[in-house]
Amino acid sequence: MSLEQDIQQPLFRNEYQKAAINLIFSSNWLNEKIKYLLESEDITQQQYNILRILKGCQQPLSTLQIRSRMLDRMSDTSRIVERMLKKGLVEKRTCPSDKRLVDVSISHKGLELLEKLEHKNAALDSILQSLSESEAITLNRLLDKMRG
Repeated sequence: MSLEQDIQQPLFRNEYQKAAINLIFSSNWLNEKIKYLLESEDITQQQYNILRILKGCQQPLSTLQIRSRMLDRMSDTSRIVERMLKKGLVEKRTCPSDKRLVDVSISHKGLELLEKLEHKNAALDSILQSLSESEAITLNRLLDKMRG
């Protein structure tokens, strides 16, 4: 379905405006799909992102380091980490080299949750299956170019 049909707006000022609105609309659409997939595990997209960051790094990170790697850098990383700590998904300890900093690492429970979510990766991938691999590569290049 075209953007014009989806949002019931037949006219745009120009193709740049249409592209910007299409990006916002598509981002919201994709966020809702991902949110639905993670909902059953009582985890947010931001929490999932932090778990993946911590697992990929394989060493403890400060909340500032986590924020610099997040998809949503406007989020309150400290608050999200505190919620994850209450769920037992992460562990915190004072940084040995700088007592003012707190190191955050993924817990065993967090690793188990990521493993459990692995089966949902196929569902996440299927969201964009209407694109061929070469179209996905082109889309990635265009998005990188736009942000560049």
